[in-house]
Amino acid sequence: MKFNKWTLGLAALGVVSLATAARADENMSALQTAFSNTTISGSVSASFNWELSPGGNSAADSPYGGIPFQYGASKQDGFNLDVVRLTIAKPEDASPWASGYDIDLMFGPDAVDYNSSWNGSSGQDFAIKQAYVTLRTPVGNGIDWKVGVFDTIIGYEVTDAGNDPNYTRSWGYAIEPTEHTGILATYAVNSDFSLSAGIANTLMAGINARAYEYGKPGYYDYYQNDWNKTYMASATYTAPSSWGPMAGSSFYAGIVYGFNSAPSQYAGHGFHQGGDQVNYYLGATLNTPIKQLTTGLAFDYADNFGGGGTWFDGYHTLDVWTLGLYATYKATDKLSFNARGEYVHGDENVKSSVFDYNYDDVADGYELTGTVEYDLWANVVSRLELRWDHANSHYSPLDPGDYNDSYIDNRDSLGFYANVIYKF
Repeated sequence: MKFNKWTLGLAALGVVSLATAARADENMSALQTAFSNTTISGSVSASFNWELSPGGNSAADSPYGGIPFQYGASKQDGFNLDVVRLTIAKPEDASPWASGYDIDLMFGPDAVDYNSSWNGSSGQDFAIKQAYVTLRTPVGNGIDWKVGVFDTIIGYEVTDAGNDPNYTRSWGYAIEPTEHTGILATYAVNSDFSLSAGIANTLMAGINARAYEYGKPGYYDYYQNDWNKTYMASATYTAPSSWGPMAGSSFYAGIVYGFNSAPSQYAGHGFHQGGDQVNYYLGATLNTPIKQLTTGLAFDYADNFGGGGTWFDGYHTLDVWTLGLYATYKATDKLSFNARGEYVHGDENVKSSVFDYNYDDVADGYELTGTVEYDLWANVVSRLELRWDHANSHYSPLDPGDYNDSYIDNRDSLGFYANVIYKF
């Protein structure tokens, strides 16, 4: 074994022995081997949010009530640190029995309550967004597994705004799950087509959360149902080179079915929330004959959004669907224009003979978002965004339980946003 001159000098003085140095060198080599393929990345996101209308900082006054992150009262009309994200990962190598891991951490206001469980929230500026072990089994082309906490498999947009075309999130994002604790398998049939399937504890967010149900009407206690798991599946197709200008376009279909037992604001007042929710998703990202132009399509449908519930001798259900269209025009290497148009529709059904409720209600609205991105600095995403939302009905499609929402009828909301993200 070779030693450097510094080690030999210390040995000559009796400070260290060559045997000890050899063992230390072996341990360091093992440590270096373990971390040789480990990557560290992340981002820092800051923003300025200015709600042009309606006035004040009341998110409840706006037709988009229920969309997370951007619209909390604490973030409107001022400067914000959104989130600091840190990812430590070791990807799988090419071996048949490869393994790896991914740890994705969030710090800052957007981390608050991100993955809180059903029975309360952490309320801390820290969240584990993802943490899973990756494993490969040499079956066919190889099955890749994720075991732990991972992002949901459906949706056009993701939690990290730096990987989205716009700063603000869509209505579709608001009705999708965000994360699951479970196991997910992915199999690449060929270079163009892949399949995924998995099982998790719950449909709603919450690390190690379980499916809890209320007792029958008249009782206010939760009980755990170990059989209520969440099941998911998806398919992805990437257009081959034979598609010409559309080569590389991707098509995606997914479904997530599970028990959503998010507690209701009316718990303890005769209302018990919890039931099966199904999310369907269809999406596509399309290249066009115009090289600089990319378009996208996203359709989301949430059947029994929020899990529904019982109200004494009645019940409450809500179905929501959204359709979003996207377009990105990359004018130069640094300058791009992103646009999103979206329609949202909600159908609410409430019946209760105790309160003499028996009605069906409909809410809908739409939004238009335009974003200009000019990346002047290296590793920095810098953009300006204007967003307009409009509600055609007397309540927000995602917040029908607000009985003081009559003022939302035909309400317009206009917001201006500036966003800077450093990626490392």
